[in-house]
Amino acid sequence: MSALPNNNARVRSLEDDSDVEEEALVADYKEQVQYEDNLDDLDTVSSLPLAQADDIQARLVQAAQPLDFSAPLEVKFQSYDSYCSLFHYILNSDGPVDLEPPSYYWAWDVIDEFIYQFNSFSSYRARIARQGNNEEEIKLLRENPNTWGCYSVLNVLYSLIQRSQITEQLAAMKRNEDPMAVAGEYGSKSLYRMLGYFSLIGLLRVHCLLGDFSLALKTLDDVELNKKAMFARVMAAHFTTYYYVGFSYMMMRRYADAIRMFSHILVYVSRTKNFQKNAQYDSITKKNDQMYALIAICVAFHPTRLDDTIHTALREKFGDQLLKLQRGGPDSLPVFEELFRSACPKFISPVPPDFDNPEANVDPIEHHLSIFMDEVKTNMYTPTVKSYLRLYTTMDLNKLAGFLDVKPDVLRSYLLVAKQRTKQLRWTDHGLLDGELVNVSDLDYALQGDLIHISEAKVGRKLVDWYLRNLARTYT
Repeated sequence: MSALPNNNARVRSLEDDSDVEEEALVADYKEQVQYEDNLDDLDTVSSLPLAQADDIQARLVQAAQPLDFSAPLEVKFQSYDSYCSLFHYILNSDGPVDLEPPSYYWAWDVIDEFIYQFNSFSSYRARIARQGNNEEEIKLLRENPNTWGCYSVLNVLYSLIQRSQITEQLAAMKRNEDPMAVAGEYGSKSLYRMLGYFSLIGLLRVHCLLGDFSLALKTLDDVELNKKAMFARVMAAHFTTYYYVGFSYMMMRRYADAIRMFSHILVYVSRTKNFQKNAQYDSITKKNDQMYALIAICVAFHPTRLDDTIHTALREKFGDQLLKLQRGGPDSLPVFEELFRSACPKFISPVPPDFDNPEANVDPIEHHLSIFMDEVKTNMYTPTVKSYLRLYTTMDLNKLAGFLDVKPDVLRSYLLVAKQRTKQLRWTDHGLLDGELVNVSDLDYALQGDLIHISEAKVGRKLVDWYLRNLARTYT
């Protein structure tokens, strides 16, 4: 995304050579760390409402500062009002606001903090509603139902995207046209261009938190996933993008694509780990561990060859658990549940909770866990079934049912579902929801009455070569 830099940022022409791009991004990360270290030296109070800052530049800087974790509800309400005031000023002034962003990284920080506060507030409100024992806070929350509301947050993100004409600019760049020709008076300003761009990543995150994984991927239709993209120059944005894209693919049962996304960022962070030295990178380390847990889940569903770096780390972090996942059966269920809980996003509900009926409030994490575990149970016996089918070219359905200790009709339904799961969409180079329908299993079978006819699927080495070729293209 070199066509969308900050006016103060260094403009560089990146070649296709991976090492050159790597060095350029490392230089960006060094600059980012230095910028954030300088912010730490500022005499600011992170719980200070934005509205108390008279100078608009000070309000811009303050918008990117994290709110104290233990801040009381009143401060969280003030923070919401201050964000609304700031975004209203930026979006609804007479003409574009002629302000230069405090830094290249500021736009990501402000969108990231805005969504983080929305997520944490929604989770806290839901927990208070389910417990139903804090009357003072319940009264305060009941009186402010629209504070940090889902509609308000989405409205801000969509408005920033629309004002900046960022989707039109990105589409023009894909056509090798001048993005400034479609930017308009707002989109030509770096303030709007950056906020609009990172709002696309923010929408990916919010839609994923709300459980709409298809819409989450749809928001990135015009964003190219490569190391030349603007988000790749901000490490936290780089991490966030691939985490939520990979997780969305996993929940849509597109495991090959999920593995590809997680593999890209995990290999990449292993090459830049020497520069993760400030507070921001503590959260990146946590996301790193979460993605290893997610890739362990995906590999259990879709065994495939991994990069040596990832394979080694995966064995070190989840060796015994990975073996249980790959063996399948009832013993794998607690492991799937444990890894999902530790690695999934903090899901939220799109509507305010019911404070009058605490028992009616469903925990969104538990809701999505139950959906995920239904898929796990559907595929629970796949490794065992494959181990039997590999021994035969023809097998009686009743005989296999006896081996598995299930009824033949139940096994028949299972085999039909499992066969359907062997066909998956694989992303190529268009929209993230698009792809080519391919066979992802090395074993094929057909049912004829009570007979199962088994054959080797026509994937083999061709499938491995395809995966490695596309994985390499992701790195470059």
